[in-house]
Amino acid sequence: MPQAMVSAPVPTIPLRSLDAIRTSTALALGSFDGLHAGHRRVIAQATEGVGGAVPTVASFWPHPREVLFGEVRLRLHLPREKLHLLEPLGIRQLVLLPFDRNFARLSPEAFVDQVLVQQLRASVVAVGADFRFGAGRCGDVALLQQLGQRHGVQVRVAPLLVDGRQRISSSRIRSALEKGQLEEANRLMPHPYRLQGRVVAGRGLGRELGWPTANLQVNGRKFLPREGVYACWVRVAGEGPFSAVMNLGPQPTVDPAAPSAVEVHLLDRTMTLNDLELEVEPVRFLRSQQTFQDLDRLSTRIGKDAQQARQVLLSQVVG
Repeated sequence: MPQAMVSAPVPTIPLRSLDAIRTSTALALGSFDGLHAGHRRVIAQATEGVGGAVPTVASFWPHPREVLFGEVRLRLHLPREKLHLLEPLGIRQLVLLPFDRNFARLSPEAFVDQVLVQQLRASVVAVGADFRFGAGRCGDVALLQQLGQRHGVQVRVAPLLVDGRQRISSSRIRSALEKGQLEEANRLMPHPYRLQGRVVAGRGLGRELGWPTANLQVNGRKFLPREGVYACWVRVAGEGPFSAVMNLGPQPTVDPAAPSAVEVHLLDRTMTLNDLELEVEPVRFLRSQQTFQDLDRLSTRIGKDAQQARQVLLSQVVG
């Protein structure tokens, strides 16, 4: 049984708005996307020796660069996915700070006074050594410590974490996923990369070919790995894991003009999946997208993909 797919308990920590904060907090500030070892080092600073303060993660939403520069910033972990991962680290609530242009204009002094002290009621604030804040990112950790002292807030700074010669970062995780390097991405995260989606009606062509697929509707803010075919584990309504093969991307043989899709075929198992939520854990990148001369060749290739996926997944269970 792959460790990654052990059934996760329902999280007890809440996703709160600023208005719901009613008690002293020990804050870990940052996006913490990917929750790599560097992130967990910052979070530990907000959970250890904080007295009666509530250990809290506070993150900007949406990402500041989306608001300021119109960039699309897809997330390795969406907020509700993150709840399951923060709870074992000692965090008791996740707060999303609504970021807009008015928020972006706050001076460092106003950010500390109005947001950290008045709204978040922080007695402890933990950040990474590269943390920046305030209009134009003009505030650094030295200024945060100075302002914190003025307000009676203890500021804890976690050093950056280096793996070999490279800094451990969310960007490294995304880069590995973009290349289909799941093992490298998963080595940097506390658990294997996963995606969730609700099964929606498709064209039914896979069933006609003998390879019925579940078409997943995935949140548009979710970061997806390299397009192609994957061996994967699937959990359905708390059951599984079930072995499967996933196609991520367009359908160049069937409909070249169709948008990119996430399709999952359960191996050697028939289940009614309509409108159910699936959790998919890609295990191995098998191949890139290909265009086939006809549907028979496509079906044959899918058969080979399925067999290769079985071998990959069996080796995981046996190993």
